[in-house]
Amino acid sequence: MCLRAPQQGHRAGGDGGASAVWAADRRGHHLPVYRAVPVEEADSAGAELFGVPLSSGTVAAITARAAGKLDGFLERAREQIAASSVAGFDETGFRVEGKLAWVHCARTGKFTLLMVHPRRGKQAIDAMGVLPSFAGVAVHDAWAPYDSYTGAGHQLCCAHALRELQAVTDTTQPGEWCWATQASEALTAMQALVSEAAAQGQDTVNPAALAKLTHAYRSATLIGISKTRDRPGALARKHHALARRLAGRQDDYLRFTRDWRIPPDKPRVAYCTS
Repeated sequence: MCLRAPQQGHRAGGDGGASAVWAADRRGHHLPVYRAVPVEEADSAGAELFGVPLSSGTVAAITARAAGKLDGFLERAREQIAASSVAGFDETGFRVEGKLAWVHCARTGKFTLLMVHPRRGKQAIDAMGVLPSFAGVAVHDAWAPYDSYTGAGHQLCCAHALRELQAVTDTTQPGEWCWATQASEALTAMQALVSEAAAQGQDTVNPAALAKLTHAYRSATLIGISKTRDRPGALARKHHALARRLAGRQDDYLRFTRDWRIPPDKPRVAYCTS
């Protein structure tokens, strides 16, 4: 949706004022919802855009009216995502009336469903109503509650893993070999291998090249497990857990190399067509 400032003839007063109020009523929810602008800022922005002052109560009422018209659409979006072959799932912290809550997201290339819930885990995911009946491939990070949905396949987010691996690399001395660097380079190279093969219209990647990169990834994670196993401290335990997860969930991290419908990370779910 696009917001446009009213023309000079549509400022408050006369027919222009009525037009501005009509525009505010139909577009006023755009800033606090679509753009996630705080209500207080939406008030002043609305005055500039529509030529009429908008109180916090007015913005809240406009948003509530807009939300009340989405019941049918929300159910359709939920059904379409649940029936898709690939969907992305995520959650992030969000302040609601000064308290921590969670925004849960389920999305495909066509639909995005958002829900705010006071909980982060399985209770909230169940309430969203997508994953309990989802039988496709779920693309998500390593947050444990997602794994409880065994009816779905799982592609663990490579972008998230790469950030974790970079954090390990950052703790090593310059020039020192690091298992995390090798795992990261192998994971990045596999994504490039798949992208290049798909761009060239091929049906599969070069099996020898994929096998070499998979071996590099595997050996790096196993070395990481060994090197971090007996090291003291919370950071070493965190790195050890990462290496164990990358090795133990290798099939779920590398699923994208076997099924090209599946993106390697959550952001690219937006480009899926199924």
